[in-house]
Amino acid sequence: MEFKNTAYVIMGGTSGLGLASSKALISQGAKVMVVGRNPETCKAAQEELGEDAISLSGDATDPKTVETALTKAHEAFGQVNGLFHVAGGSGRRWGDGPLHSLTLDGWNKTMDLNLTSLMLSNRAAVNYFLDNKIPGSILNMGSVLGYSPSPKYFTTHAYAAAKSAIIGFSKSIASYYAEHKIRVNVIAPSLFVTPMAQRAASDEEIMGFLKTKQPLDGGRAGDPDDINNAVLMFLHPDSKFITGQVLAVDGGWTLSEGQYIS
Repeated sequence: MEFKNTAYVIMGGTSGLGLASSKALISQGAKVMVVGRNPETCKAAQEELGEDAISLSGDATDPKTVETALTKAHEAFGQVNGLFHVAGGSGRRWGDGPLHSLTLDGWNKTMDLNLTSLMLSNRAAVNYFLDNKIPGSILNMGSVLGYSPSPKYFTTHAYAAAKSAIIGFSKSIASYYAEHKIRVNVIAPSLFVTPMAQRAASDEEIMGFLKTKQPLDGGRAGDPDDINNAVLMFLHPDSKFITGQVLAVDGGWTLSEGQYIS
């Protein structure tokens, strides 16, 4: 795919799936602004991505972060064609888990990380496209856990609620802004090898389960690069007739029962 003369803001673009997508976009000719919370990770991403990228350290739950990112990207690249919102995270450390033990802090923090941050970035992107009277693409990161639960190993009910809400939110705004040529879509990955997934990726029992839950390609966790073609397809300007869609990139998760080994 040719992405020459295009530019994108990637919220959560300094590690994991966001960094892999940033590399893929640059490899096809795009410019990217990557945003991450950790200044050191931002610096490392900037060095890895090179001169076709600029980075910004900031909290995605702060509305000023995405507004600054869009402004700086516009100044550097002349125009922003799309936003990919990857930023989010697990709320386990604050008390997310099964409903009977879910804490209010766990609920609120999980919603802020995964849903509020996404609302803020999507709102800023929509305003940018409307103000500049240009078409644009928004791609949001969901999760198969938003509609395909796995109760033994992946029970974080606030996270599931947030990822499910992302689907409804995205479809609703996709419908509303379609007449302005603003497209909104969702990618829903299963378990991928990312910094957030270290708990599961380092658990032999969970990885054994994954061989039957994600049976495609030998039964494995996803590699960050496995998501790239879907990202490129949704963000490419030629995908101008695709909006309001949810695509699972899941190795067969949603099709498979999964077998417990103990």
